[in-house]
Amino acid sequence: MGSIVDGEIVLDDVTVRHDTAAGEVTALDRVSLRASAHNLAVIGLNGSGKSTFARLLNGLRTPSSGHVTIDGLDTVKQVKQLRRRVGFVFTNPDAQIVMPTVSEDLAFSLRGRGLSKAQIAERVAQVLAENGLSDRADVPAHDLSGGQKQMLAIQAVLVAEPRLIVADEPTTLLDARNARRIADLLLELPQQCVIVTHDLELAARCDEAILFDEGRAVAQGAPESVIERYRSEIVARP
Repeated sequence: MGSIVDGEIVLDDVTVRHDTAAGEVTALDRVSLRASAHNLAVIGLNGSGKSTFARLLNGLRTPSSGHVTIDGLDTVKQVKQLRRRVGFVFTNPDAQIVMPTVSEDLAFSLRGRGLSKAQIAERVAQVLAENGLSDRADVPAHDLSGGQKQMLAIQAVLVAEPRLIVADEPTTLLDARNARRIADLLLELPQQCVIVTHDLELAARCDEAILFDEGRAVAQGAPESVIERYRSEIVARP
């Protein structure tokens, strides 16, 4: 897809509320930030707002108030263009593997993009070969190992050539070896990547980190300093 210029993620006074059985919950509370790092780690405790932040970036969630733009695209008003620019990787790959076989799942991501069947087949074969999955092309996707499923889920996003990848805890369900493999893949992508993670070793390898706490973005900057604040002020909280 040629050279890729990292875009800017902008949240302007964003609040996200949603209803639960216990009443209305504020998932994000008046968050304003700008980020353009190539690899951006997003850390915080469960329920801190980090996954809500991630879902804002491709329009899976919308602000209750405020505005979100990705490289100038409004995530509410320009959602169709946004979805072509931003790819989303879920924690559990089973949530996004939608077709019976590995090759069919990759091909599904290319539908509606003006490609011929031959062009789609060629692109799918290329992706399979690049990732050592050629011999798994016709294997039922849900028969893959956990690491292979996550690799397929990521490749199904990458095959559509987005400019920004948002990965929501992509290594949580994996063993240490596969977690490292997926982390290496994400960090080496030419695309800009936002990685929501509890893996502080992975976060430390990113270019920048954002710390969420109780729905607010409370720190942003060099990963080592943000991680230290997380450990000393939040993890250690009584």
